[in-house]
Amino acid sequence: MALIGAHVSTAGGLSTAIERGEELGVTAIQIFGASPRQWGVKEPNREEVIQFQESKRKSKIKAVFLHAAYLVNLASPDKATWEKSIENLGAHYAIADAIKADGLIFHVGSGKGSNRKEAIARMVKGIKAVLKNLKTESRLIMENTAGGGDKLGSDLKEFGQIIKQVNSNRLRACFDTCHALAGGTIAAYVPRNIKILFDQWEKEVGFDQLVAIHANDSMAPYNSNRDRHENLGRGEIGLAGFRALAKERRVNKLPWLLEVPGFDGLGPDKKNVKILKGLFK
Repeated sequence: MALIGAHVSTAGGLSTAIERGEELGVTAIQIFGASPRQWGVKEPNREEVIQFQESKRKSKIKAVFLHAAYLVNLASPDKATWEKSIENLGAHYAIADAIKADGLIFHVGSGKGSNRKEAIARMVKGIKAVLKNLKTESRLIMENTAGGGDKLGSDLKEFGQIIKQVNSNRLRACFDTCHALAGGTIAAYVPRNIKILFDQWEKEVGFDQLVAIHANDSMAPYNSNRDRHENLGRGEIGLAGFRALAKERRVNKLPWLLEVPGFDGLGPDKKNVKILKGLFK
């Protein structure tokens, strides 16, 4: 069975994320290592890092992922934004390294009206710069997007192109179920479509690159380009769609991470965790 996980808060200190994960009954967590809405990054001190690692060692949490700041845009044509994005992503990556996380998940950027080929080139150059600036076993993990406007990364060929051009064993991929539907990658999660999608993934990206699933239902319909997560079974994917996906052998042993609003509106909760676990029975 997959590692069942959820995004949890670090309010009160990094190690509290382990406690929250245990309370939810998950075996994998995703956290923000620093504020996702600020360029400035406050790194944890040595004591916080040691406490986090000790709490994880004593827990049932087997995998830890960080999520990067929302401000990061390595495809930006604005030089100042591009440089700040490299610096910020690098700082979050350093936190992932410090706490021995499995990796740092980040969004593919937007060309902001610029030529798409040039935007991809900036993206590749930016990723290479972050990887060069920090030598670590932790990985940068690029996430597919819901597309729209000048956002890169909803098209699997384009997504794979970026990974291939970076050509680093420290760059990996995360597949978001909501983004794939809203981005027009899959119209409905039925067995035939799922097979076609992951046959294409195998061709364009490669399964050795895929290290995590973001398991999110979608408020928005197919090809809407709207990134709106919904609780499992309450959105356009539906429980039947997730059950079909859970049977896909190429992805059903990976960590599945919830980023849903929660039935109480407070983020991933026990009800969503229970539903997700039930998909694999």
